Amino acid sequence: MTASIAASPSATPRAGHLRPLPTAAPSRSVRLVAQQEGQLQVHTAPFRGSFSGVLSQALRSAGLGSRVLVSQFLKGGVDQGLERSVWLCGRLQWLRPAVSGCLMDPAVPGEAGQADRDAVLEIWTYTREQLLSGQLEQLVLDELGLAIELGYLPEADVVQALEQRPSHLDVILTGPSMPSSLLAMADQVTQLRRGF
Repeated sequence: MTASIAASPSATPRAGHLRPLPTAAPSRSVRLVAQQEGQLQVHTAPFRGSFSGVLSQALRSAGLGSRVLVSQFLKGGVDQGLERSVWLCGRLQWLRPAVSGCLMDPAVPGEAGQADRDAVLEIWTYTREQLLSGQLEQLVLDELGLAIELGYLPEADVVQALEQRPSHLDVILTGPSMPSSLLAMADQVTQLRRGF
């Protein structure tokens, strides 16, 4: 007659043999899901010219299925406005104000410059709604800082909207001028320079 001490759970294990751990009640596994976090990027230069690189990035994002809005606040000459916005890759909406030419001078007070101010404000109002809606993955705001500096857009309204942006949204600001309030909000600032 033989007896086996290995079969007995209360027996002391011999050298080289491990006793199985007691089984615990089944536990729920915890699965961590990474949350996408958008960035606020600034591309600035002492000259106009940072937009082309940002536009290619926006086109690439739209081509890969992201919903993208590009708003150019001071580019005109094509009398576009909201009604005639351009769609590229089926997912990129490109807006320009309905003005007869590019806006390079400060906003004219009174009735003389009201049409230009209204056209820029129309683009901003729509852009702000889209920014806060949570339906965009990327937003490009071209010459936003210059539009503020020239008096076409109120800085406080822009800062407030950007502070309330959805956490997943990538926002890219471009242009030769950028208020310090927007630079302070940025996750990344890229300054283009010439002559090195």
